[in-house]
Amino acid sequence: MWFRAVGCILTLTLSLLTALLAVEAQPAEKVPRIGVIMQGVPPGEAGDELDVLRQGLRDLGYVEGQTIALEVRWGKWQPERHLALATDLVQRPVDVIVAAGASPARAAQHATTTIPIVMLVGIDPVAQGLVASLARPGGNLTGLTMMTRELSGKRLGLLTEAVPGLSRVVLLLDAGNPNRQVLLDDHEAAARVLGVQLLPLEVRGPEEFVGAFQAARQGHAQALLMAQGALFLRQRARLAGLALASRLPTMSGETGYAEAGGLMHYGPDIPGSFRRVAVYVDKILKGAQPVDLPVEQPTTFEMAINLKTAQALGLTIPSGFLFQADKVIR
Repeated sequence: MWFRAVGCILTLTLSLLTALLAVEAQPAEKVPRIGVIMQGVPPGEAGDELDVLRQGLRDLGYVEGQTIALEVRWGKWQPERHLALATDLVQRPVDVIVAAGASPARAAQHATTTIPIVMLVGIDPVAQGLVASLARPGGNLTGLTMMTRELSGKRLGLLTEAVPGLSRVVLLLDAGNPNRQVLLDDHEAAARVLGVQLLPLEVRGPEEFVGAFQAARQGHAQALLMAQGALFLRQRARLAGLALASRLPTMSGETGYAEAGGLMHYGPDIPGSFRRVAVYVDKILKGAQPVDLPVEQPTTFEMAINLKTAQALGLTIPSGFLFQADKVIR
């Protein structure tokens, strides 16, 4: 009896040990890794757009560090870095790549034909050869476009309405933007229709902003229009300050510019677009294929004007123009 009891105990112990070892031998659940390529530099902790993307993922139930991991890479306003950054993410490897901008999207396409890519670009991705069509993008890339081409003429037109008698406008361009020539062509076409002389001026980074505004004043510009792009989005407050110091009315395509002290902005809801990027990432992680996810275009646009800035510039905004604004900052 004693031996039988001992045998039962040993058998039970061995069974428990075997079960525990089997549990330990099971692989831990894989945490999806999201690679993110941003065009600029990390502003201390996290940028506005990256914060919105993270919040969008949290709203969808993801917990960073537990149920999802982010691998963020910064281009430092140097497009030539993007391919190396994308290649590094592919070699990690990651499960999805988020490409914030046309250059990162193109670099990610060169780096992988299998890992899904979610882009957020400010240009026509079909014309740029990123996707076959908006409805059926093809390949491993989908996402959102900000429709910059369709908005260039609208912004210039609004600027001429806000500043009566406007005839000479500087167009500030990011020299590193791969869509620079397209943006220039679109604005020049709009300027010809409006009878405005357009003065293109390129910058390669924030360190050239001061010189650009000095050149605008020396060229007797009456206003300044910023072509839409990540460089100007991230530097809204600084650009607004330089515009005020230079006493130049300015129009931006980046939402938040008027709140940052600039005269006015008109464009799609960029923070909202980054939240939509999170939705695309979620769908892909749940099994959707990029080829089956149409490229999304913005449906809402915001025009905002800062009357405090207008007053500081000595500018009287026509009362009829104010009725067009979605937001008036007094």
